[in-house]
This record gives sequence, C-alpha cells and structure tokens, in this order.
Amino acid sequence: MDHQPLVYKRVLLKISGEGFCHEGGFGIEADYLETIARECIEVAAMGVELAIVVGGGNFIRGKTFAEDGHIPRATADYMGMLATVLNALALQETMEKFGQPTRVMSAITVHSVCEPFIRRRAVHHLEQKRVIILAAGTGNPFFTTDTCAALRASEIRADVLLKATKVDGIYDKDPKKNPDAKLYHEVSFDQVIRDELKVMDQAAFVLCKEREIPLVVFNLKTPGNIVRVLRGEKVGTKINP
Repeated sequence: MDHQPLVYKRVLLKISGEGFCHEGGFGIEADYLETIARECIEVAAMGVELAIVVGGGNFIRGKTFAEDGHIPRATADYMGMLATVLNALALQETMEKFGQPTRVMSAITVHSVCEPFIRRRAVHHLEQKRVIILAAGTGNPFFTTDTCAALRASEIRADVLLKATKVDGIYDKDPKKNPDAKLYHEVSFDQVIRDELKVMDQAAFVLCKEREIPLVVFNLKTPGNIVRVLRGEKVGTKINP
C-alpha cells in the first residue's frame, strides 16, 4: 500500500442517503453500498480514525414528507432518523463482511441493533481502530444530518469534516443549470458567507466556523476521492477557518 503521508488523522465523513443508490433512486443498491464500504475500509487501513454520519434521504426526507403529506414535521423527522439507521446497519454489515470492525451508534434508542451515542465511548472506539457509524442525526427533529455531522465532528475533535456529495465541490452557481459555473478549489468561511455559496445548512456551517473545523466538499461517486482528500490532493472544495 502507498504510504504517502496523510493530512488528517481523525476524520468525520458525512455521506448523504443518496450515496447509497443511483441519483434519483430509492433505497439501498448493493453495488453503491459495497463501493462506499470498500472506500471506507481503505481509509481505515491507512490508519485514519474514521467516523461516518449517514443521511437517510434515499428513503425519506422529513421536511419534504411533512410538506407533501399530512404528517407533522417532528414525526416526519423521526421517520427520517430511522431511515439513517437502515443505512448505518447496511454499511456496518458490509464493512464487517470485508473484515473492518465497526460500531453503529444511534442518537435515538434502538438498543437491539445500535449502541447509544456516548462521546467518550465513541472516541474509545476510534482509538481502538473501529470505524463508528453515527445514525439518527442529532436525535432531535428540525435538525439536519449536516448539523449532526458538524456537532459530532466537534465532539470527537475531528481534524476535518468531509462532506461527500453528488457534485465535484462548491460552485458559484448551479452547475446543472449553468455550464459555465465556476468550481472553487479553496475558499474561506467568510467568503462562503459573503458570496452566499451553498455548502450545508446554516446551523451546521456556523458550528464548523465557530469550532474552526475545516470542511472539504467533494464528489463521492468518483472512486478514490476520499483517500485523495486525506492525502492532501486538490479534490473538491476546501473551506478553511
């Protein structure tokens, strides 16, 4: 294995629910799941302490579901939290099939299949070279899994928050609608605020800014991108404190 030096030792990786299926798809698709699992295993094998926050949008988005139906927003958000547990368990089983010890830690009680999230226990797992998969967001309605990622990155004192998305990074405008959209390779938190760039929800972004946690936004669908980021290669967009 290539022993190129790593830029970060402890990492919080945020994977959206959409990462578990093709764009516009529903549920978990085996090939996408296995790809994510293998890339995460490669990261752990490099000696990185890896925590993963998973979204649940491949099953349900609480806010959208509440707006489209007759379900109260709080209930819809709890349904979304349970969807993240499905993704977390699938990722755990797949990673362990390939030999990587993991723990799923949930912010809501699902004691038959998940440990509760306890900060000191989470840090202990990381120090023991177990990958931790963090499910159920913050455990509270009205907060996104992006906010969970920022919160957990702060709690475990991660060196960086990696936001894996379906685009190559942060653009000055929507690249799908504007072929001339400019990709930023490196920006500051202040520039993101000033230029109103789309990164993550405001609560999550402000927490990262206050805690001075650097962010890297990159395309999950490009094989090897996670490792490239950890080696300091110019992948996606880096947001500096």
